[in-house]
Amino acid sequence: MRAVLTWRDKAEQCVYDLAFKPDGTQLILAAGNRLLVYDTSDGTLLQPLKGHKDTVYCVAYAKDGKRFASGSADKSVIIWTSKLEGILKYTHNDSIQCVSYNPVTHQLASCSSSDFGLWSPEQKSVSKHKSSSKITCCSWTNDGQYLALGMFSGVISIRNRNGEEKVKIERPGGSLSPLWSICWSPSREEHNDILAVADWGQKLSFYQLSGKQIGKDRSLNFDPCCLSYFTKGEYILLGGSDKQVSLFTKDGVRLGTVGEQNSWVWTCKVKPDSNYVVVGCQDGTISFYQLIFSTVHGLYKDRYAYRDSMTDVIVQHLITEQKVRIKCKELVKKIAIYKNRLAIQLPEKILIYELYSDDSLDMRYRVKEKIVRKFECNLLVVCADHIILCQEKRLQCLSFSGVKEREWQMESLIRYIKVIGGPPGREGLLVGLKNGQILKIFVDSLFAIVLLKQATAVRCLDMSASRNKLAVVDENDTCLVYDIHTKELLFQEPNANSVAWNTQCEDMLCFSGGGYLNIKASTFPVHQQKLQGFVVGYNGSRIFCLHAFSMSAVEVPQSAPMYQYLDRKMFREAYQIACLGVTDTDWRELAMEALEGLEFETAKKAFTRVQDLRYLELINSIEERKKRGETNNDLFLADVFSYQGKFHEAARLYKRSGHENLALDMYTDLRMFEYAKDFLGSGDPKETKMLITKQADWARNINEPKAAVEMYISAGEHSKAIEISGDHGWVDTLIDIARKLDKAEREPLLMCAHYFKKLDNPGYAAETYLKIGDLKSLVHLHVDTQRWDEAFALGEKHPEFKDDIYVPYAQWLAENDRFEEAQKAFHKAGRQGEAVRVLEQLTHNAVVESRFNDAAYYYWMLSMQCLDIAQDPAQKDVMLGKFHHFQHLAELYHGYHAIQRYTEEPFSFHLPETLFNISRFLLHSLTKDTPLGISKVNTLFTLAKQSKALGAYKLARHAYDKLQGLQTPARFQKSIELGSLTIRSKPFQDSEELVPLCYRCSTNNPLLNNLGNVCINCRQPFVFSASSYEVLHLVEFYLEEGITDEEAVSLIDLEAPRHKRENKWQEIASNTSQTLRLDETLDSMGDDDPFTAKLSFEQGGLEFVPVVVNRSVLRSMSRRDVLIKRWPPPLRWQYFRSLLPDASITMCPSCFQGICEVGRAGQMSPLEG
Repeated sequence: MRAVLTWRDKAEQCVYDLAFKPDGTQLILAAGNRLLVYDTSDGTLLQPLKGHKDTVYCVAYAKDGKRFASGSADKSVIIWTSKLEGILKYTHNDSIQCVSYNPVTHQLASCSSSDFGLWSPEQKSVSKHKSSSKITCCSWTNDGQYLALGMFSGVISIRNRNGEEKVKIERPGGSLSPLWSICWSPSREEHNDILAVADWGQKLSFYQLSGKQIGKDRSLNFDPCCLSYFTKGEYILLGGSDKQVSLFTKDGVRLGTVGEQNSWVWTCKVKPDSNYVVVGCQDGTISFYQLIFSTVHGLYKDRYAYRDSMTDVIVQHLITEQKVRIKCKELVKKIAIYKNRLAIQLPEKILIYELYSDDSLDMRYRVKEKIVRKFECNLLVVCADHIILCQEKRLQCLSFSGVKEREWQMESLIRYIKVIGGPPGREGLLVGLKNGQILKIFVDSLFAIVLLKQATAVRCLDMSASRNKLAVVDENDTCLVYDIHTKELLFQEPNANSVAWNTQCEDMLCFSGGGYLNIKASTFPVHQQKLQGFVVGYNGSRIFCLHAFSMSAVEVPQSAPMYQYLDRKMFREAYQIACLGVTDTDWRELAMEALEGLEFETAKKAFTRVQDLRYLELINSIEERKKRGETNNDLFLADVFSYQGKFHEAARLYKRSGHENLALDMYTDLRMFEYAKDFLGSGDPKETKMLITKQADWARNINEPKAAVEMYISAGEHSKAIEISGDHGWVDTLIDIARKLDKAEREPLLMCAHYFKKLDNPGYAAETYLKIGDLKSLVHLHVDTQRWDEAFALGEKHPEFKDDIYVPYAQWLAENDRFEEAQKAFHKAGRQGEAVRVLEQLTHNAVVESRFNDAAYYYWMLSMQCLDIAQDPAQKDVMLGKFHHFQHLAELYHGYHAIQRYTEEPFSFHLPETLFNISRFLLHSLTKDTPLGISKVNTLFTLAKQSKALGAYKLARHAYDKLQGLQTPARFQKSIELGSLTIRSKPFQDSEELVPLCYRCSTNNPLLNNLGNVCINCRQPFVFSASSYEVLHLVEFYLEEGITDEEAVSLIDLEAPRHKRENKWQEIASNTSQTLRLDETLDSMGDDDPFTAKLSFEQGGLEFVPVVVNRSVLRSMSRRDVLIKRWPPPLRWQYFRSLLPDASITMCPSCFQGICEVGRAGQMSPLEG
């Protein structure tokens, strides 16, 4: 900071006070008994004002600039207008010591030795308040709410706008430290109002509005007579008995002297919103100074450190815009920054800081070393382990401990110094001298290396990133660029005040001057743009510019230098420039230029930057072709031109490289058929045909199908014409094409038939199939259209298509719920597996839907189907097993149908005896697994109910007990519980009438038989009636080995005569009685029936012994007593003999189930089918 005297004048008497007009144009001085009005611009005395009769002690201007006031020893206060006219005068009882205007309400406070008054224009009178001590000074707060009064007794009294005391500050010095000047800080940044106080105890103090002191008293070593703040409150001016004005920070740190005087300084003020200071002295001298605050700063790459508020250092990261403030609390004289080091010179020491970490974005600094010594230097530089002090011609290298390690003496004054990097402890310095010499010095070397010497003094220096070029700005504002190795001047440019090389590009530099920024690439012309300030750094596309006191990073597009390189086809260099920062349009232009120049590597990088995948694919394809050995650059360039839309140029290059076909493909792909025809001329007919085909393709794509069909037909592309006609449903066109085509053209005709079928024109499809003789497709057509009669007729003529007709027919029948017909059709087609599957599905559905009668019927059909398949020896055993299984299931479901109806329906269609027999039959049959749908609960429930009703109480109790252990439906539970209770009141036995009889061994069998439906004695299986499920009086017998079924039937049919018993009644009379005697006489053949003799067996045997008959026994049988189940092969017939010939049994000729017809005695109906 330095003070420059602007003007000076001298009044005849002491200048006690002064005030600036708020706009800064006028200065009002209190000198003697007059007011002097000066023009601040040049110090001209505009007018003296007379009004007071004695010495004027104080003067103050209102904030709005409309009036000012003066106070005098004549005890009066005069209000003056801005036109220098007195408008009001009022008096106090003592001389006026100070006056002050409220900055908000413009209320005037005037203070005398014994009281103070408050006046405002709207008041008629001045309100006065007594004071206990002489008031020497006063000041309003920023918001105008409070007035501070400084007393000769050392007391500070803070009053509100009504004059009432709110705070009283009694200071330690008391009357020994009379207050002479106080002032509230005008700073808007502070959260609290701060009052600066200067007393004749030679101290400076600061207080809050509450009366609390801020910090400690600061010793002044002189008696202060005046104290004032700068407009924004950043600095304080103090003057007094030391005959000078001193500049202090707002915290009271002394920064320096503004101007030395010849007598006491009674008043000093700052011109509003400026750095001008005016000083009034005891001897009447008025001095007007301009304060110049020099920029103290340092820069290294993207870190910029600068002084703020004279005592703080702010380090700014120019890329991230982060800032950190370091408070030194002393005047900062010099700053130097390098990598992770920061050096700050204070009046009595140098502080060296380092970063906390090596992170390039870290902004936290800590003190590394302190060198507590006073240094005088012009320039300061810091390195990794040293600081460099520059003073005039001398350079000193000091360690961080303050030890001088090296010293260099220059030939001339040092004008510029800069660290250019290097290993720690061996950094290089670039030094420019006034005599034009430029040196390089290493901090670990005593010897300076002269890089070059020029005629003019050096102002600024910078070295390129590779250390090959040196840029110098001299005192004539010329930028000169040298080759360091050859010392050759490469070029020079005028109007430069600073220069910087781009740290990322060797051949780019920028320099500033004359309000312009100049960017120069290589030796190309300079590109200019407006910019105020000094260039101090250039990194990529960012230029760091220092303007006034602020550093800014300016983004500069590098388009101009890039295009300069492009114009000279220097694509690699242009790419390097583009990487520094250009627009997307510039990137695309670079990519296109490089592509046309066949510089594929650069083009690929540029297209990658703009994410243009289409051109990247082109480049990759060209590179692949080059790897395969292609070297024709014309062909590559033609591809490039075609991608860029330069089709005619591409066609010419294709033709020149002998690839006319590629040009033709290009034109046809672009639908430029007229250009293609012109290019083709009268060429090969094949090419013309191909061109017509492509034109037809295009017509098809643009939704002109009619034209496309005509073109395809003319080009002989019948398949495509058929496809379009078929897709659009043009049957007439298809008929024309089909009838014109030769029958040898099978594929197009098949396509026609396909579309006829699709468009529901089977007649034309059949005509087409007949034309090409495709009978199989014709069969499929009839089947698909369900024209079964035509299909059957065709099948009669061509039996090889039998499967192709009957299998789909059967499937169609099945889909239309005609399952039985479908099963027959499958059977007819020889598809036994499908026939069985249909029946199995029918059976499963019947069971699921509780149609048990239908299920029984379908199982019977399944069994017969399996029996039919069993004729195949390979499947005989498996199919016979299935036959017996399905026969068994048919019997079960037939019986369960009655049980299900009884339990589910409200009325029963069967007698109790029938239901009783059926439920017993089912329980005896369900010894292992229970088939799907058959409920054991329903069966037991029916058995329990009917047993109880018919008197089989023991069996009923057993059934109820079984039900208790099963999960029963809710609707049965009440009935079961009631039945379980009531059955216990019945006898524990079954009715003998219900006990079944074995007709072979005449054994009474239990109602519940553990062996199942066989006799417990002879193990003979029972034969049941299909209606009442009673045990029929039939005994099965088997033929002796060697007797065939035909022979057995013929022997039975013989009916050899057999003597019958003759029952004769004889009447015998006597005297006392008459007797009637039955006399039985046997014929000569004897009484035994040969078959009855065969019924005998070994008692108690566990194995079943079948009845086997020979020829003589067969001859003895009557055909009316024998029933035969005539099973188809491979099963043998089954033979049964009725043991009660008087009871007739009817047998179904299909399923061979028997029904006993009671009441037709003497009739036997062996319906043998």
